[in-house]
Amino acid sequence: MDGTATQPLLSDYEASGYYCELFGTAERPATHNAGLIERLQGMSTEELVRRARAAERELFNLGITFTVYSESDAIDRILPFDVIPRVLSAADWDHLERGVVQRVTALNLFLKDIYGDQKILKDGIVPADLIFGNKNFRQQMVGVKVAHDTYVHVCGVDLVRDETGEFLVLEDNGRCPSGVSYVVENRHMMQRTFADLMSGVGIRPVGNYGQMLLEACADIAPADIRDPSVVLLSPGTYNSAYFEHIFLAREMGVPLVEGRDLIVENDRVYMRTISGLQPVHTIYRRIDDDFLDPEVFRPDSMLGVPGLMRAYRAGNLGLANAVGTGVADDKAVYAYMPRIIKYYLDEDPILNNVETHICREPEGLRYTLDHLSQLVVKPVGESGGYGVMIGPRASLEELADTRAKLLEDPANFISQPMVKLSVCPTLIEQTLEPRHVDLRPFAVTGQKTWVLPGGLSRVAMKRGSLVVNSSQGGGSKDTWVLEA
Repeated sequence: MDGTATQPLLSDYEASGYYCELFGTAERPATHNAGLIERLQGMSTEELVRRARAAERELFNLGITFTVYSESDAIDRILPFDVIPRVLSAADWDHLERGVVQRVTALNLFLKDIYGDQKILKDGIVPADLIFGNKNFRQQMVGVKVAHDTYVHVCGVDLVRDETGEFLVLEDNGRCPSGVSYVVENRHMMQRTFADLMSGVGIRPVGNYGQMLLEACADIAPADIRDPSVVLLSPGTYNSAYFEHIFLAREMGVPLVEGRDLIVENDRVYMRTISGLQPVHTIYRRIDDDFLDPEVFRPDSMLGVPGLMRAYRAGNLGLANAVGTGVADDKAVYAYMPRIIKYYLDEDPILNNVETHICREPEGLRYTLDHLSQLVVKPVGESGGYGVMIGPRASLEELADTRAKLLEDPANFISQPMVKLSVCPTLIEQTLEPRHVDLRPFAVTGQKTWVLPGGLSRVAMKRGSLVVNSSQGGGSKDTWVLEA
């Protein structure tokens, strides 16, 4: 290692009662990190800072950014990257992988059912009005046959680890989950700037994500097509995740297109090229349902392709993810996931939900109102951490406001206890401090489900903050999954 430390790099680090991803706890030490800790201790703070700044400059030069529309003075931002990796043991990963596959399997069975026979609704396991009243339920998908009964081809399952070291599911992202580009680029960054830290450590690779996604997209092309043509459909340059769209198209080796590049003729999709119209068999779309086809959804959409749903319903097109998957990542549906897994698979969840109180149910509402100052209250239709009320940190005014909203529309809310999210050492200016992290593994499903070994570890860069979302100042870390 370069540099000589006057004292060990981590000598002043204290996790303060949280589960630490690097050290574990006294009762459950993270022994798999012993080698990494030793290497970090041999590095000076100055050297760590120097390399971190170099990585930051490279991210900016590479254009690895996202867009925050709520801030008029900040269009493009670098996602803050922290150089201390988050490491998962082979045993932890095996558990997570099995849990994610189970969850994705249940979600696909659930979507097949609600757009088909609707048995789970008839049996009263999930309230019918919760589905039919959901803004993401698409009546146009009822009776539509999708390849391999796969609706969610790309799923990002958000996980947290509590103070005991147990992983819990926070939410499912089954529409257009983003962030996988950072997973791959973070790994490249670490390999360039901290090769000595990684040398000799058996870390499972993440560079084959694009190939696995391409294969899954090929799997859902019309059955009579031997060499399917796949494209990635983006809303365009002003989308907050446009960098990721460019990245994934490159990794998959497919054209990146916008709606204006496609046309539907005789219920088949074609791409406009300088050589004329070329057939398209599968679209990996990064456009929400509402904007996908102005003939069916929003007629004012300039982002989609008129007639796309006709081609889809005729069986001439594969779409990843399928239309109507937003029902599955609704926070209200999330609360029923343990029951959904039991119903379709006759299994207990491998990964438990965070304890969740369903405010549309009288007992859930009563409990939430009685313990409001102790709970996190979430609107079911929001994402990105918006609209969340954290009871233990809320003012009397915020508590009163949330109580009024709950009484006015209880079905719009769930509540959960405040989980003591695990922490990881994070470089803050010149020191290593504990910061809360979550984890988003990415599952890709065609004929079968594959989980990228690792995922996006998001980190709350502000002291004490539990908000890891990039739109609200969160950053990311490279996630290492160790070989068995």
